[in-house]
Amino acid sequence: MNDSENPTETSPKAGAQAELRRRRQAEALRANLARRKAQDRARAADDEQPPKDGGKD
Repeated sequence: MNDSENPTETSPKAGAQAELRRRRQAEALRANLARRKAQDRARAADDEQPPKDGGKD
């Protein structure tokens, strides 16, 4: 049996590609989290402010 970390990887190149993919995914997840946090902060700030027209229709 293979002693590699992931038995589906058969070459060092495959391992390097997998590592690059993991890094890209981690970066994308961090960017997504930052974007969601910014959206949440913006929504919270909007909720704190009273409507500009006084809430009247």
